[in-house]
Amino acid sequence: MSFTAIVAIVLAAWLVWKVVYNLYLSPLAKFPGPKLAAFTNLQNIYWTLTGEEHYKFKELHDKYGDVVRTGPRSLVYRSPQAWKDIYGHRKSEAGSFLKDPSFYIRGPRGPNIVNADDETHSRLRRLFSPAFSERALRDQEDLVQSYVDLLVERLNGEIAASRPTVDISRWYNFTTFDIIGDLAFGEPFGCLRDSNYHPWVKMVFGSMKLLAMQRPLGIYPFLAPIVRRLTPKKLMKMREEHFALSIDKIHRRLARKTERPDFMTYVMRFDDERSMTTQEMEANAALLIVAGSETTATLLSGFTYYMLGNPSAYQKATSEVRGAFESYSDISVARVSRLTYLNAALEEALRVYPPAPGITPRVVPKGGAAIDGEFIPEGTSVSGAHYSTYHSASHFKDADAFIPDRWLHPTNKEFESDCRGVCQPFSLGPRNCIGQKCALPGQ
Repeated sequence: MSFTAIVAIVLAAWLVWKVVYNLYLSPLAKFPGPKLAAFTNLQNIYWTLTGEEHYKFKELHDKYGDVVRTGPRSLVYRSPQAWKDIYGHRKSEAGSFLKDPSFYIRGPRGPNIVNADDETHSRLRRLFSPAFSERALRDQEDLVQSYVDLLVERLNGEIAASRPTVDISRWYNFTTFDIIGDLAFGEPFGCLRDSNYHPWVKMVFGSMKLLAMQRPLGIYPFLAPIVRRLTPKKLMKMREEHFALSIDKIHRRLARKTERPDFMTYVMRFDDERSMTTQEMEANAALLIVAGSETTATLLSGFTYYMLGNPSAYQKATSEVRGAFESYSDISVARVSRLTYLNAALEEALRVYPPAPGITPRVVPKGGAAIDGEFIPEGTSVSGAHYSTYHSASHFKDADAFIPDRWLHPTNKEFESDCRGVCQPFSLGPRNCIGQKCALPGQ
């Protein structure tokens, strides 16, 4: 028998063993889910690349229950307790559930506040937190209002031009990218001024698409040659230019002195062991642009869609706003935060149309841990699924319907069974979204 034949037989035997083990002998074999998912991640990769992942997880949860095995070492949950167990604060020698390195891909400048280890994350968060405090955001209200005013002016111009339709999602992105550019680095992208995307913004969108295409490499590194061959060179170039411009933006900000504070003002206050290195600033620059702009524009787009599709909700919000303000100039963050129906509608938009609808996997620490009352072995990748959780009939009455009233009257018998606490679009625990107050000031 030739050496090649022996290798082929050994490889085939190994593959058969892996399939049998994962199907019947693995500690995760007791959890329900598609048989294919027990021994391969290929279906997850396909769902990621086609943008169907969050819908598929809901289908699986509806079929199998609150916990589903979605891969050889992966479990996805939608129960309230599981969310707390996975993402909440833990008092244990083993520590918190670490972010799954196969999911969180680091950029060329190293870790940022999202994908860093817990120790680095804590230091970076301490440096960024003052920039996202209520006081700091109140100080920036006039700046934010100036871009909202410009948005209204531009939209009025679009309407006055008798255009048959207005791409509101595009205009929301213009606004949020300009705001985050100015808040983070002291200079906007000029999207509203030019009524068009800045070249860097286009690169951000391309970079995000490439990130989704590269995610399978965290699971199957041997696919790298195939992925590189299939990846459009245009996207590769966009990602490279995105990071290059992020680096340039940071160095321009470091070289510029300004009296008006921005995010980097707070980061640059320290010049000791607590301080952020230039490389860390570069790594976080790219993240600030994406996380601080695209997610907010996505929520606003979903909010607009659902409000316009629900005349009753639209009328209630319109009456509340017009009753609260005598003129446009009276509108402020503090006063808007007191509009109960409008804020309930935003909460409902976050539930039915979360900007990050998929999963954020963590790895069970050494020694294993209990999730939703059941022991899970160490090394297992676990996560809560936002879209599936928020659209679960076991958590919300008429779960797929847009009903802001469910957030207004907790004692209302119609919605008394709603599990509102399970809705965590900004995540929870020590690594929840640091920009939550920036997205929803006054909440």
